Amino acid sequence: VLIASLTAKGDLENLETALVEGLDAGLTVNEIKEVIVHLYAYCGFPRSLRGLRTFIKVLDERKANGIDDNLGAEASPIEDSRPKYDRGKVNLEALVQRKLDGPPTDYAQFAPIIEVFLKEHLFADIFERDVLDYQQRELVTVSVLITIGDVEPMLRSHMNICLIQGITPTQLEELVAIVGKNVDDKKIKSAKEVLNELLKSKN
Repeated sequence: VLIASLTAKGDLENLETALVEGLDAGLTVNEIKEVIVHLYAYCGFPRSLRGLRTFIKVLDERKANGIDDNLGAEASPIEDSRPKYDRGKVNLEALVQRKLDGPPTDYAQFAPIIEVFLKEHLFADIFERDVLDYQQRELVTVSVLITIGDVEPMLRSHMNICLIQGITPTQLEELVAIVGKNVDDKKIKSAKEVLNELLKSKN
């Protein structure tokens, strides 16, 4: 959560500290790489690339100090031969745990290509990779959305997916608190409001 938020914010100095803490807490190199790669879909390549370069610097410094970090598992090869759009739709349906056979959303009707990119790239190419599971990917996503701010409909949607995937309200509250240490009060106030409204709608 902290690594995702600081990378999205571009706070590289504090990111270095968070990366060290993550490694020391048992995160593998490949898990952290996957977090930083995943978030580019939500806050852009520039932030992701700067995060990766910061991670390289941290790993080089640790290696120079005799610390041999655990690489961890590589992503498994994708052997599913179905079209990526179909695979992405299946993955998204697994995330939201319902069929998505209704009419296209307004944005998909307006700009159909973005629906193709979402299904084929985000929900197939990225979400299909197994270094992180759905819960972890959604925690990264929510952390980034809170950090960039002013995307409340998407934040509500992904907080809801977190709940569907078994993340508890308390864990989401903890996520908001962690992100709140480095993000301005307006964004955190908005995130709390989104979460509270979402939880009320579940009662």
